Amino acid sequence: MNPWIAVLAVWLAAAAMMTAAWEWQRRHRNAGIVDVLWAAGLGAAAVLLAVLGTGAPATRTVLGVLGGAWGARLARHLWVRVRGEAEDGRYRALRAHWGDDPRRWFGFFQLQALVVALFAVPFVAVAANPATHARWLAVGAGIGLLALLGEARADAELAAFRADPRHRGLTCRRGLWRYSRHPNYFFEWLHWFAYVALAVGSPLWALAWLGPAAMFLFLRYLSGIPWTETQALRTRPDYAEYQRRTSMLIPWFPKRIRDE
Repeated sequence: MNPWIAVLAVWLAAAAMMTAAWEWQRRHRNAGIVDVLWAAGLGAAAVLLAVLGTGAPATRTVLGVLGGAWGARLARHLWVRVRGEAEDGRYRALRAHWGDDPRRWFGFFQLQALVVALFAVPFVAVAANPATHARWLAVGAGIGLLALLGEARADAELAAFRADPRHRGLTCRRGLWRYSRHPNYFFEWLHWFAYVALAVGSPLWALAWLGPAAMFLFLRYLSGIPWTETQALRTRPDYAEYQRRTSMLIPWFPKRIRDE
C-alpha cells in the first residue's frame, strides 16, 4: 500500500474514533477520554502500518510489537484514571472557558485525530525500510523497551503517591520524580527515538525524526508541560519550590538551594 494512503486511512479511522469519543464526553462531561483514544489509536496505527508496510519483515515486526505495546499500556493506564477520577484539571480549565459548546469540543477532538495521523508518519518510515540492520534493530528495540518500562514506572510511582490521602495537595518526589518534574513525559519523548533507529536504511528515514521533534514541541510548549505546571502551581503550595530544585524534563540530580 502507498504509505500516504496508509496515513490517510489512519486519519479517517482516527476521525471516526474521535467522533465517538466526542459523543462519549458529551454524556459523561469528561474529555479525558481523548487521551485514552489518542494512545490507543497510535498503538493501533503502529500495528496496522507494520502489517501493511512493504519493508523488511523483522523491522516491521519490531515496529508492531513496540508501538502496539506502548499504545496498549498507556491507553489502559489513562482509562483507569478517566474511569475512576474527576475530569483532568486541564480539561476542566477548557470547560470553564468553552462550557459544553459541542462545536468547540468537536473541533478539539478532531484536532487530536489529525495529531494521531501526524505521529503515524514515523511508523510509515519504519514500515518502508527494506533493510534489516541487526545493530539498529537492537538499538531501536532497546530504546523502545527502556522507554516503555520507564514510563510505566513513573506512572506507577505517581499513582501510588496519589492513592495515599495524606499526600493530597502535595507533589510527588519519589523515585523518578526526584530527578525530573515530568519523568513520564521524558520517557514518552525517548520512545520516539526508537523509530529513528528502526528506520535507518529507509528511503523515508528523515520522516522518522518527526516523532521526537514533534513530541518535544508538544510536550515542552503546547499541550504537555505548560498545562500541567500551570495546574500544579494553582493547586499545590509546594510546587514552586519543587520547580526550583528539579529538572524540568531530562532526569538529573536535584539542585541545592541556599537559604535566602
